[in-house]
Amino acid sequence: MGKSWVNSAERIGADLHLELAGSGGRRAALIGALREAVRSGRLAPGTRLPPYRSLAADLGVARNTVADAYAELVAEGWLTARQGSGTRVAERAEPLRHAARTPRNAPARARGSMAPPRARGPRHDLRQGTPDASAFPRAAWLASYRRALQQAPNEVFGPGDPAGRIELREALTEYLARARGVRTEPDRIVICSGFAHGLRLLFGGRDRVLSGPLAVEAYGLPFHRELLAAAGVRTVPLPLDDQGARLDRLARERAVLLTPAHQFPTGGPLHAERRAAVVDWARARGGVVVEDDYDGEFRYDRRPVGAVQGLDPERVILLGSVSKSLSPAVRLGWMVLPGRYVDGVLAAKGEREAWASVLDQLSLADFIGSGSYDRHVRRMRLRYRSRRDRLVAALAAQAPHIEVTGVAAGLHAVLRLPPGTERSAVKAAAWQGVALDGLSEFRHPATDMAAQDGLVVGYATPSEHAYGAALEALCGVLPPETDKPGPASG
Repeated sequence: MGKSWVNSAERIGADLHLELAGSGGRRAALIGALREAVRSGRLAPGTRLPPYRSLAADLGVARNTVADAYAELVAEGWLTARQGSGTRVAERAEPLRHAARTPRNAPARARGSMAPPRARGPRHDLRQGTPDASAFPRAAWLASYRRALQQAPNEVFGPGDPAGRIELREALTEYLARARGVRTEPDRIVICSGFAHGLRLLFGGRDRVLSGPLAVEAYGLPFHRELLAAAGVRTVPLPLDDQGARLDRLARERAVLLTPAHQFPTGGPLHAERRAAVVDWARARGGVVVEDDYDGEFRYDRRPVGAVQGLDPERVILLGSVSKSLSPAVRLGWMVLPGRYVDGVLAAKGEREAWASVLDQLSLADFIGSGSYDRHVRRMRLRYRSRRDRLVAALAAQAPHIEVTGVAAGLHAVLRLPPGTERSAVKAAAWQGVALDGLSEFRHPATDMAAQDGLVVGYATPSEHAYGAALEALCGVLPPETDKPGPASG
């Protein structure tokens, strides 16, 4: 059997896997293995090879064997050797070419990448759902990450708790009580990777925690409906009016999914009487309210609306995340559960591969505990309110016939359009490089609620320097004011 890579206690270089096969001796086998690694492209031009001592220890051969092999390949032009730079694969060494290989004249940063080239994005991205990526608090997050890593006990690097790190659950208990009016304890919080992950834990799997049918708002994210449908859950749409979801239309359902702080995407909070009514319904029915608190921190025109969970912690499941407040790239969310659901959710989490990163959890705990999270939210609240105001002002000046709604909170607005103009407006926007969503895309296909034409415009996504141009482009694709009928004659 040929020798292969091993993890020597004396390693001082990088790992290099080589299979030494053949009957011509170790030196010849090593030369052949290195040639093949370069020829196939597994060792790309410019790759630094391990030092003699390191590779010799890994392969169980003499140092002179490695030195001689390197020297011969340098002489043949496969490798280069310079004092202080080590031994590297020669730039002119030709790899085996095939369709998946990056061309030799491609930029160095692309070599070795297996990802397909990205399509060029829109010139102006006004899609809803994402915060300004350029505003991520890199320095503060890095400081929290360093502190978390330095202070982490050794057991952090073991299997861990499926509920999530206690440090984060304690920090969230305090923060959610203070900022969102949530009543809970750390042992009723389960850390997840975001809202969609939370939905899967509640409704997915063989031993699902909750079962359908599930009442939902007539307008909402299609992705969530598709996720539930894939899990075999039938969703029943509730019409909306200016006070939120029509809870009088609840029938035989035992669970309802709502966005009570800021209805998505139409805007507006669930009226106080209906907030109390849905809790009364859950008590009487033995049901549960699933509360999507997706952007509850961002309220501009009046005092924040607290979470419905605070009215009855035993009848409301609250799901939240940092996807809007911080970044979807962090991949951290939370489930605030009634006690009777905790064990079922933990069982649904299953194998550890689905758990959120422990180091990211500790970093977020420090980020919250140090006050950095509050400072970031306040800063972004001011920035997004300014963007909201600029959007409203631009429309008032250039398209006064367009009604803007849903702007008291959140990261997006709804522009009401004349009947029959939504599709053409979305198409015109695409032609001009403006990415946005039509309101009809969010309408539940089974609702009997009358369709309305509109655009869902995310004002958080563009970077600050690009926002003005994005607004100009948006106003340029809006439908013109329709002629009003004149007075009847005769």
